[in-house]
Amino acid sequence: MTWYEYPLIVLVGFLAAFLNTVGGGGTLLSVPILTFIGLPITIANATSRVGILFQNFFAVGGFRSKGIDLPWPYAGYLGLASLGGSVIGTLLASRMSDELFKKIFVIIMIVSVCLILFNPAKSKGDEKLSPRQQWIGVICFLFVGTYGGFVQAGIGFLVIGVLSIVNNLSLVKSNYVKVFSAIVYTGVAVIIFAWEGKIDWVIGCTLAVGHAMGGWYASRWSVKAGEVWIKRIMIVAVIGMAIKLWFF
Repeated sequence: MTWYEYPLIVLVGFLAAFLNTVGGGGTLLSVPILTFIGLPITIANATSRVGILFQNFFAVGGFRSKGIDLPWPYAGYLGLASLGGSVIGTLLASRMSDELFKKIFVIIMIVSVCLILFNPAKSKGDEKLSPRQQWIGVICFLFVGTYGGFVQAGIGFLVIGVLSIVNNLSLVKSNYVKVFSAIVYTGVAVIIFAWEGKIDWVIGCTLAVGHAMGGWYASRWSVKAGEVWIKRIMIVAVIGMAIKLWFF
């Protein structure tokens, strides 16, 4: 890499972490840019997890510093469910060809745009944390973890959707649960991808610097401020990157 690509990667990490922590979809920004600087898409997908892991640790610290409480032990159950799914998804991704993965990734990007447009994250009324709702959430997170281990992109919107529809959690608390559970399945993904030799550690650690700063800042920032503009910018960026990856 040339010298000017390092600050670019840090900036990309910051922006991706901000989007991931506030809502989701930051990987839709970081992975394509890593491919544009020369990484094969499967390596870019694996390398991005290093930054995401740091982002989630710092985001949890940011939420805690603002006095937000986790719905415990429910959050722990969700983390364990996502861990099992992550092993399955990561093994699938590590054994897939670049061309097939690229096509699947672009399709996921387009689906994620639809989730951005029709995000069911706004909740009203009391939280629903009965044993029945918790079991439904755990089952959903098993599949969410599988998706997260496989590709990660847009998973934030899936998590927020589950927690909003099943448990009626607020957007702030949904984001807190999201980053907490992401530590579990992302950590597993990093270990497996590292074992498979899929991570570029120089780029991954550079990306982690930006992700750490972005996760800390975004978790302390008002999650509703500027959310509409974030979604608009993401939609344009995702469509443009999807076209480039698919056709070029």
